[in-house]
Amino acid sequence: MKQVFSALVLMGGVAVSATPGLAAAPIPEFTGGTVPSLAPMLSTVTPGVVNIAVKGRVREQNPLLQDPFFRRFFNLPKGQDYQERETQATGSGVIVDAPQGYVLTNAHVVENETSIVVTTKDNRKYPAKLVGRDAETDVAVLKIEPGHLTAVPLGDSDKLQVGDFVVAIGNPFGLGQTVTSGIVSALGRSGLGIEGYEDFIQTDASINPGNSGGALVDLRGNLVGINTAILAPGGGNIGIGFAVPINMARRVMDQLEHYGEIKRGRIGVAIQDLTPDLAQAMNTTRSLGAVIAKVEPGSAADRAGLKSGDLIVAANGVPMRDGAQLRNTIGLSRIGDEIKLAVDRGGSERTIGVRVEAAPAAAAAKQVPER
Repeated sequence: MKQVFSALVLMGGVAVSATPGLAAAPIPEFTGGTVPSLAPMLSTVTPGVVNIAVKGRVREQNPLLQDPFFRRFFNLPKGQDYQERETQATGSGVIVDAPQGYVLTNAHVVENETSIVVTTKDNRKYPAKLVGRDAETDVAVLKIEPGHLTAVPLGDSDKLQVGDFVVAIGNPFGLGQTVTSGIVSALGRSGLGIEGYEDFIQTDASINPGNSGGALVDLRGNLVGINTAILAPGGGNIGIGFAVPINMARRVMDQLEHYGEIKRGRIGVAIQDLTPDLAQAMNTTRSLGAVIAKVEPGSAADRAGLKSGDLIVAANGVPMRDGAQLRNTIGLSRIGDEIKLAVDRGGSERTIGVRVEAAPAAAAAKQVPER
């Protein structure tokens, strides 16, 4: 392949130089000038991205174990209709708190874990403790022994724009630390069925198996996302990758650190997206936001004065694109926190503060859109 490529280049060079009246373009010289490079930024960030090796144990159903003759023949214990097997997995993680030794990664990377080993860029190995994991956001927090660690500074994913340059860092296919670059292709991706709470950053920076849990950083070296998944209909990378926004991951980490689990919040409303037809019916020129379809009597929303038909355009100063984003904001807020909602009611905007309450266990388990 290298020989063919070289031949093509040489043939092109001969053709250009042989064309009458055309002078060969001079090769630019960078002597004394500055060549653009991401190397200085990466030298400060990459020590904070780690490799994660996980050993786990899973139970698998075996139809043979349900056969009474088979069970009696092999003298298997009564009631044991499954087999256990050991698993091994690799992924990536990001050190986000060096003094405390906290590492962010994906929940699916450490699923069914029995032991976790974190390896830094300079090949130091640390046994890790699972602080907590949340499958609904695919975020997990690990803790390793602090000391001589480098953390990646946290950015603000709410300030990302489509077209911003980003860099993905991780451990694809177990090769070791690898860096790829691209742009933010889209924001607020949801409805993919990957997680319960979805608000993905889409990027064309190459993300492959093993990159899960790795860092998505901006050109300043700030962490803006945790790489999570790719869209790969043919089994390979086609330039569509997804990352959990760091602002969402930060809220999950905050709860996992304090409680070891996620306590879902609610305010007692049913919400829906603002569609063009609904906007016309509401006589509003806005195209983004979340519409309150129903307010539960006696709920926090009812006590705060929210009404059916209210259009929520921002929460805590962050513009709301749709109902999914508002649902995520409420569901991942701490119980007792007050959320400042910017409400458009009949063309007049006002701010209403609502106190987040604990979601009932059944509602939290079903992940219904009523919040």
